[in-house]
Amino acid sequence: MTAGSGRLQPLFAPRGIAVIGASRDATKLGAVMARSLAGFPGPVVGVNQRDVDPAAARYAGVADAVAATGQAIDLAVLCVPAAVSAAALTDAAAAGVRAALVCSGGYAEAGGPGIGHQQDLVTAAAEAGVALLGPNTSGFLAPARGLIASFVPGAAAVPAGQVAVVAASGGVNHALAFHLAAAGAGVSLAVGLGNAVDVTAADVLTHLADDPGTRAVALHVESVSDGPALMAAVRAVSARIPVVALVVGRNDVADFARSHTGALATSWRTTRSALRQAGAVLVDDERQLVDAVTALSVLRLPPAAAPGVGVVTAQAGPGLLHVDGLHGRGVAIPELAPPTRDRLAELLPPLTYQANPVDTGRPGKEFGEVLAAVAADPAVDLVSVYALAEPDALDLPAAVAAAGSGPLVVGIGGPPHQVEPQRAALRRLGIPSLTSPAGLTAAVAALVEDARAQDRAGRRAQVGPTGPGLTVDLTGNLDEDLDEDQAKELIGRLGVPTPPRRACADRAAAHRALAELPRPLAVKLLDAAVTHKSDVGGVHLGIRDATDLDTALDALEAGGARRFLVESMAPAGVDLLVGASRDPVFGPIVLLGLGGVVAEALADVAVAPAPLSAADAAGLADELAGRALLDGFRGGPVADRAALGAVLAALGDLLVQHDRIEAVEINPLRVTADGLLALDAVLTLDDPTSRTEGH
Repeated sequence: MTAGSGRLQPLFAPRGIAVIGASRDATKLGAVMARSLAGFPGPVVGVNQRDVDPAAARYAGVADAVAATGQAIDLAVLCVPAAVSAAALTDAAAAGVRAALVCSGGYAEAGGPGIGHQQDLVTAAAEAGVALLGPNTSGFLAPARGLIASFVPGAAAVPAGQVAVVAASGGVNHALAFHLAAAGAGVSLAVGLGNAVDVTAADVLTHLADDPGTRAVALHVESVSDGPALMAAVRAVSARIPVVALVVGRNDVADFARSHTGALATSWRTTRSALRQAGAVLVDDERQLVDAVTALSVLRLPPAAAPGVGVVTAQAGPGLLHVDGLHGRGVAIPELAPPTRDRLAELLPPLTYQANPVDTGRPGKEFGEVLAAVAADPAVDLVSVYALAEPDALDLPAAVAAAGSGPLVVGIGGPPHQVEPQRAALRRLGIPSLTSPAGLTAAVAALVEDARAQDRAGRRAQVGPTGPGLTVDLTGNLDEDLDEDQAKELIGRLGVPTPPRRACADRAAAHRALAELPRPLAVKLLDAAVTHKSDVGGVHLGIRDATDLDTALDALEAGGARRFLVESMAPAGVDLLVGASRDPVFGPIVLLGLGGVVAEALADVAVAPAPLSAADAAGLADELAGRALLDGFRGGPVADRAALGAVLAALGDLLVQHDRIEAVEINPLRVTADGLLALDAVLTLDDPTSRTEGH
């Protein structure tokens, strides 16, 4: 890992280190940290005003250590109580320290006085210009530098490698580092952010963007303080090397917000979407994270919208598990071309399956030729191989080497004493290897998704930065609540179709609307102050004649209505929820989901930060579990994806352009045989009492 020239160089590439709170008591944190740092090739000194011992490289202060050794100290590792940490940092900075790692706890995470201690520490670091990692973290590892700034036992055993870990939690940081060590990948840098009061995930990612010693990043996210900064950092890093992200909080259920859009766009869902849009590959657990970066640190596919995978398996059962997992992740497994199958027929027994996946049966000397034939197929961009270790039947690394060029990833099962030598041989060949069908699936899916992410980034670069595509002048419209008719007028100006309607000030106007509009009709209470009209009997459907209309108007007037909305009812179709809301971390976001109670009950929704292009917005439909409903399911209407994307992009642009709008929602937006129709419109202003809704 190169030293670099950025703000974090003194932290991750220091010339010298001071352990503040060093102790001769071997059980104390300062003593443990000093032992961990013993392998650092530069000077490591201790600081303890009450126990000065220059012979043991322990001094009263950092300035004394610098004077005695004549060597610069860039990094201070604070192992002192929270109450005195700010003063200790200030003293260290006065002696030339430009970075600090604060391992101790008792700060904001503990509440009470800890909140003040943390603020004092932040203030001291800012005033001194010190890069501060922590507090409340177990530290970081940079094995290639001999820099083990960690009090976790065994951390020094993690070998140098090409994977960087950026983790919200110090414990997760070390857990991932140990997993990567076991996988043979090692780490270039492994950082636990702790409370992240200064140095954030975005800062560390920016530091890694130009690091030639890192070829993949494992990112663990618990919470985000600055969404745009994190997205920008992921975008910058993923342009050079893959970023794989694990976001914690899938089951975090917040109270329902003022609009369904805001409630369904949970922090977990929004963070994942934002990271994906920035170019990260998403995984669901730490095992998948390790498998993904193990593969991506060795192999990266070129950009492709839909990379094809050729699967070769020496055992049908594990191969089936692998293929089933790939199908579930939307990975293309194309049927092999006739010439490829002809060649496979020459190499394999006639009863084996050869269309893709390719089942070789018990492998033999022809295995390398089988791999070469599949790799040469024009529809195959990556070959995925699974085999049990059978040293008497197959030298798998030799077969892979004989197959020649072509991206390839291998899964090997069997006893560790047989598997590990073969994995080591494959690593020397530059071939990623995993130890289970599930691990192989996670690796292949990550390789494919990274290629897709590169392709999306390339297409965005060609069309230029995404920005608001439709400017809507709302001068004078945001001073007071809008009723449903006004809200739908606004939606119409965004290019979203609505059914024919009339706003009626009295019964006579309602009867004129009956004569003018296509029937059947819906008749509704028209009052911006009533947010859920159906809950108060404010909606009457299926109005076909004057008698029906009078009955509906009588009921509405009895409930206090003075104005009415008369509207043609829409044809049957599939109802969607589309909207945009203002996320407190990532800013404007758009959301697409199945409409009505389904959206609330199943949370089958997809989100993305705005602004975004209509094409990217249309792609959100592919993320819905119920997407088949949009494609003519059982004779139903087929959604115009381009039109749907345009609606979503326009709603996002509306929030980007107008800060006073907190949320805008169409629920439902109906997919009909004749196109999209907005049946309901909601616009929420930043005033908690100001909202617009049509129900």
